[in-house]
Amino acid sequence: MNFKEIYDKSIEKPDEFWREVADDIFWFKKPTKILNKANPPFYKWYEDGVTNTCYNALDLHIQNGLGDKTALIYDSPITGNKSKFTFKELKNKVSKFAGALKNHGIVKGDRVVIYMPMVPEAVIAMLACGRIGAIHSVVFGGFASNELASRIDDSKAKILVTASCGFEPGRTVEYRPLVDGALKLAKHKLDKVIFYQRKDYEIKLNAPLEISWDESLQNAKDTDCEEMNSNDYAYILYTSGTTGVPKGIVRDIGGHIVALKWTMKNIYNIDQEDVWWSASDIGWIVGHSYIVYAPLFKGCTTLLFEGKPVGTPDAGVFWRVISDYKIKSLFTAPTAFRAIKKEDPDGKFFSKYDLSSFKSLFLAGERADPDTIKWAENLLKVPVIDHWWQTETSWAISSNCTGIEMMKTKYGSACKAVPGYDVRIIKQDQTIAKSNEMGDIVVKLPLPPGTFPTLWNADQRYKENYMSNYEGYYQTYDAGHIDEDGYIWIMSRTDDIINVAGHRLSTGAIEEVLSEHKSVAECAVIGIADKLKGQLPIGLLTLKAGVNQDNRIISKECIKMVRDKIGPVAAFKLAIVVKRLPKTRSGKILRGTVRKIADKEEYKMPATIDDPKILDEIKEELIKNNILK
Repeated sequence: MNFKEIYDKSIEKPDEFWREVADDIFWFKKPTKILNKANPPFYKWYEDGVTNTCYNALDLHIQNGLGDKTALIYDSPITGNKSKFTFKELKNKVSKFAGALKNHGIVKGDRVVIYMPMVPEAVIAMLACGRIGAIHSVVFGGFASNELASRIDDSKAKILVTASCGFEPGRTVEYRPLVDGALKLAKHKLDKVIFYQRKDYEIKLNAPLEISWDESLQNAKDTDCEEMNSNDYAYILYTSGTTGVPKGIVRDIGGHIVALKWTMKNIYNIDQEDVWWSASDIGWIVGHSYIVYAPLFKGCTTLLFEGKPVGTPDAGVFWRVISDYKIKSLFTAPTAFRAIKKEDPDGKFFSKYDLSSFKSLFLAGERADPDTIKWAENLLKVPVIDHWWQTETSWAISSNCTGIEMMKTKYGSACKAVPGYDVRIIKQDQTIAKSNEMGDIVVKLPLPPGTFPTLWNADQRYKENYMSNYEGYYQTYDAGHIDEDGYIWIMSRTDDIINVAGHRLSTGAIEEVLSEHKSVAECAVIGIADKLKGQLPIGLLTLKAGVNQDNRIISKECIKMVRDKIGPVAAFKLAIVVKRLPKTRSGKILRGTVRKIADKEEYKMPATIDDPKILDEIKEELIKNNILK
């Protein structure tokens, strides 16, 4: 079948399509009910099926004779450590750590927070949770204490699995003060904290709450896979909310395995014998889906990389890794390639390595600008594919599905809707847009398997946030258009979430931090275009009357507050004190207009603006701070 036939079947006969796909995974009990539409928007896939995440990732391949095949490669240019784990070796480690979790009282349905750097133990902890039916919530190691605390509180986790430190180029990220800060802030109290002690950076542990990874394994027994209902949850992954409360995206087990395994061949053209690399972090959705789960479900080899595209040690490290391990395809953020391009525009490092194994590059996490795609194409001489998806969906909404049928590239477009996703554009008047007409990008319900069935303990929020603005549709909060060939063009966000180097961050959350400064009366945060990171947040601050502190000191203090409370991941480096913020007469701050000014885009003077002269004042400040030149 060609792409159109497969796509049409997935939309017109979803039950039949996803029943056939589900035959490719292991079930303790095969589902007979494929899709339950009884309670929209709370759809259920495979609701009477019984399976297990870890069994599909490890045990199944051992059962099928692949026990001695390499499952996971670890490469850390920062520490110099490299290791490989076969499916058997990985299963043995996972099974033992699952036993350790059980020894500490973890049972099916309990939550475990994982706050770790990019080490194999992080993957082992995730899979161990899946083995015994615990729900993991991985928190990115770059997040500050209050972000970790909010996730402990919301998930009501029993155990935190963490590490003594993380290593970044030129610096050590100490986890102890971050964990201590989170434990002080969290209202919910943990039963146990397990610290993985990194070599040459061991810390003192406070018994009885804290225990080392090695100690936890001492009396641990090998543990079998728990039989799990298809609609039980595999994990919670928190994403920035438009309020200060993070949104807990949940993933149900059956649909997650079915959809992700299907994507490896159909979207990425990866077979069992291939080596796959997703250069992301396990704290983000890309790391969940495409470092850990999808490649292991498929039974191919996946690579875990603790490094950066530049500086570990140079702009050739990606090419070295591809060459060393014969990587077939790489999935990363456009930011990584912009960084490589900036350091090595002529590709001098590239010529040092043998990339004959390399067949395709996939980019996602933010819009890939045509210049970066063309530069990568010219250098790599392979297809460079920009595709679009979200934390909420866990896999691509639109892509060039290279395992089905290779489509032509349209620079600036994220290609066509993937089978399973009925993507539409809806205009403000609630009508469906014609070809090339801009509007909100939505997906007709039900969403396919593997997406999010709800939010953790927040059904109403799920309904109101995502499913209410357009009846019968999931609102993606991206805006754009679909052209006459069915190609999707993502142009902007319609909420306050910005993309910083592929990481979704809420400008509202940053504003909450800034507004806590004693001198700040009001603030607005906007995401401005940045060649390297995609977007960068800048803060506009107005001060309380009578403040006579130096503006530069206030700015520095505000930047530090954001760094401390949200983390370096926000890349927040500019807070500008302004006389007043541009507003409508009803008091709404004109963030979109300011962003357009900063990005040198055309804008119309808003008819409802309180005082047009304020925009000139803002322009002057942007010029002073080298944002406008």
